[in-house]
Amino acid sequence: MSGLVFEASALRMQASPWITRFAPLLPANSRVLDVACGSGRHARYLQSLGLQVTGVDRDRTAIEDLQASLSGQWLLADIENAPWPLPGQQFDAVVVTHYLWRPLWPQILASVAPGGLLLYETFATGNEAYGKPSRPDFLLQPGELLRVCAHWHTIAFEQGLLTEPERVVQRIAARNTEGSVVAAYPLSPASS
Repeated sequence: MSGLVFEASALRMQASPWITRFAPLLPANSRVLDVACGSGRHARYLQSLGLQVTGVDRDRTAIEDLQASLSGQWLLADIENAPWPLPGQQFDAVVVTHYLWRPLWPQILASVAPGGLLLYETFATGNEAYGKPSRPDFLLQPGELLRVCAHWHTIAFEQGLLTEPERVVQRIAARNTEGSVVAAYPLSPASS
């Protein structure tokens, strides 16, 4: 089954406070990859900070709208069923929100340049009590992002219940302190 992208109307319009909190760590003109960028709520915010944004999504309408309204590189790609569209490319930051497809962990981590940031926020176990997503495949296990980024410097990590709308999330801001990405990383039982 494919990964899940969730953008409730209350969350669709503005950038996540998690992203707005840590994006200022990036110098002007930094290159940022927005994975599963959707309608571009984070891309628009990041560009307003003077960052160069590349977005990838499988939604043709969303990508065409971004191509028509924003500068940047907007890639139409099914990142779950086709090859990674940016092999070997690295960015000063990679942003992922409301998206989880565990087989992409190696590509996402490899896309963060040494010294770069990973800003990741998505739904976690416990969200099933508040609505969708509710399948374990689409919910991070407790501490899963910490395990995925175990060899990096964790700037901040949170997991728990958020309100308006109520949802359970897990999020991390981590810096790639290694010269290369660790090829093997611990996975939770739900990811196998």
